Amino acid sequence: MKSNVLRKRLSLWAALTSLVIAGVAFAADNVDLSQSPEVAATAEGQINMPKQQERMALNYVNQPPMIPHSIDGYQVSKNTNRCLQCHGVEHYRTTGAPRISPTHFMDSDGKVRGNVAPRRYFCLQCHVPQTDAAPIVGNTFEPMPGFGK
Repeated sequence: MKSNVLRKRLSLWAALTSLVIAGVAFAADNVDLSQSPEVAATAEGQINMPKQQERMALNYVNQPPMIPHSIDGYQVSKNTNRCLQCHGVEHYRTTGAPRISPTHFMDSDGKVRGNVAPRRYFCLQCHVPQTDAAPIVGNTFEPMPGFGK
């Protein structure tokens, strides 16, 4: 009896997970990164998105690095990921871009995959472009000792 309840719960969980993954894939199918909030115009004018700049220091352990270049026009969808054309394991040596982290190949069970794990495929969930934009909301965050500026 317990195994039937467990089997039903696992089936329900699998169905719900599939729906969530399908919804994310559908929603992200044709993301236009040039319309992201990081590139949006402000009351003072256009935010400066430099073509290339130095990588910023991290502020805490395991902070996702910020993107030190413009991503205007990049496409990230369920079928293509422009970021991997430079940062993927096949290309980083020839492009000079930092290699994608090995953690991006681990699935939710901690198993290493041969390609980027679905939960790490949409780069802009964690990595954001560097800009000279003023903060929208003020804060008093201080980097951990040894990190930041």
